[in-house]
Amino acid sequence: MLDPRWVYENLDAVKAAMAYRKSDVDMDRFAALYEERLAALQEFEKSRAEQKKLSSSFKSTSKEEIPALRARLGEMSKAIGEVEKRAAELAKEQAAFLLEVPNVPAEGVPAGMTEEDNKLIREWGAPRDLGFEGKVHWDIGEALGILDSEAAAKISGARFALYRGAGARLELALANFMLDVAEERGYEALMPPFLVRAECMQGTGQLPKFEEDAYKVDDLYLVPTAEVPVTNIHREEILDDEALPIKYAAYTSCFRREAGSAGRDTRGLTRLHQFQKVELVRFCRPEESWDHLEALTADAEEILKRLEIPYRVVELCVGDLGFSSAKTYDLEAWLPGQQIWREISSCSNFIDYQARRMGARYRPAPGPDGKKKKPRFMHTLNGSGLAIGRTIIAILENYQQADGSVVIPEVLRPYMRGRERIEVSS
Repeated sequence: MLDPRWVYENLDAVKAAMAYRKSDVDMDRFAALYEERLAALQEFEKSRAEQKKLSSSFKSTSKEEIPALRARLGEMSKAIGEVEKRAAELAKEQAAFLLEVPNVPAEGVPAGMTEEDNKLIREWGAPRDLGFEGKVHWDIGEALGILDSEAAAKISGARFALYRGAGARLELALANFMLDVAEERGYEALMPPFLVRAECMQGTGQLPKFEEDAYKVDDLYLVPTAEVPVTNIHREEILDDEALPIKYAAYTSCFRREAGSAGRDTRGLTRLHQFQKVELVRFCRPEESWDHLEALTADAEEILKRLEIPYRVVELCVGDLGFSSAKTYDLEAWLPGQQIWREISSCSNFIDYQARRMGARYRPAPGPDGKKKKPRFMHTLNGSGLAIGRTIIAILENYQQADGSVVIPEVLRPYMRGRERIEVSS
């Protein structure tokens, strides 16, 4: 969430940012709450000072006046308690309000409301000339016998996938390959729980805003992304300065209702209720986070480079920006079967937005005078490294052959027991 004091002191700028994001949050309501709470706190402090002063007068008060003094102090204590309670209620209401306020976009984020307004940053690799009319991945997978949409629908309904044979092996090969590359680049591999508490979902920004997109089991939520359990590892902690930066790479299944995507991408692996992903998460000092965003994006790009899949990097415009993000780069892979660029990773800097929601802080190193410094909120970042199902899409469409087979990228062959291609007989 945003720093309430900063929001109040920069109210016009925050209003402009919310208008920029087309958010309908009422920042005047926040200002009223803030001022009311501030007034209550000031009244509390003033009354406490008066109470303390009056208490100190016992020594100079006659025995006859003491009962009246005690009665007055009792009344003051009751009034102070009511003011304190009111200030606490206002603080709670203010915090609840801020949970609904999105992050403020970083300076320079492109204006616009649709993906057409995103800014192209760079491209890598030229889209392949297949030399024949390419097929879409769902037709390729079904023909090879590695994707079984009929069985998946029978078992679970629409927007689920069932991999068979070499398809299942390819999914696992990619997960291991991605984790290996991440470890090479300094990440600690994790496999966290797939069920999390509500406060974890709130900490990263999924709740309360996106409740309808989440699957819930009793009082726990199925993770929509590994970002949720991994970022919450350091919830309500104060880390030492030398612990930063921290880099984690986690493999999980991800579960999303896709409540707002009715009619979109209903075939194939693009938009599923359950899919697997390797997520890259970083914690760092505030002054280093923009450099970490570039490094994190490069880490995700490295996977696509090694797989030799053409891609481009785009900076998302304000309207395409995620709720908690201050700035996001999308990596989009070229899919020759569909003749489109498709997002395969999003890499975001949340600055201190998530850390404030989680209470995730660190203590800066002492200054030259040796004095301890006050804890500060860390900055958090994450990105897909990569979404595995979408990477399979990119492999099937880019490595398809005229005879219907699919060549396995060279870097994956050791993970596929040396196999070089998937053929119809598989």
